[in-house]
Amino acid sequence: MPKASDLKKGSVVEVNDQPYVTVNIDVHNPSARGASTLYKVRFNHARTKQKMEQTFKGDDFLKAVDMMRRSVQFSYMDGDDYVFMDTEDFQQFTLNSDGLSDVAGYITDQLEGMVAMLIDDELVGIELPQTVELAITETAPGIKAASATSRTKPATLSTGIEIQVPEYLTSGEMIKINTASGKFMSRA
Repeated sequence: MPKASDLKKGSVVEVNDQPYVTVNIDVHNPSARGASTLYKVRFNHARTKQKMEQTFKGDDFLKAVDMMRRSVQFSYMDGDDYVFMDTEDFQQFTLNSDGLSDVAGYITDQLEGMVAMLIDDELVGIELPQTVELAITETAPGIKAASATSRTKPATLSTGIEIQVPEYLTSGEMIKINTASGKFMSRA
């Protein structure tokens, strides 16, 4: 049974006897002595995608959902649906783009290390690897003397998402991105 302080983005827990996927966690540290840390958690229902917010204390216990994790690979798009294939038995799973929301911009054909979260053989979410490598398709020209500063500029990546990158990078370069924070890590 995970504590509220152990929750991470993408965790699946049971709230009011229903499976919910953790979307966002805001941590509030009260200034009063003896007050416990509060975790305001935004959930999406695993099946219906209905949104819910709830606040927990750090030591509150939540019930883990009985689910299966399978290694998958992205196959193709079918309208608004993403089709994934199990790498062991080649079974296909479909997930609507609404179910992927903020992780869809990191999914590419060759991405290794994706894990499907299944409840009763129904795909409810995808876990990405910690880092992904994507190419910069559009950004302002690089500045040669910019390596000594920490200024950034916007860059559009091959999947269409936009992130901030250091000024010295140019279009066509491969970079590593942290999928949890959505931030630039290094050149690939």
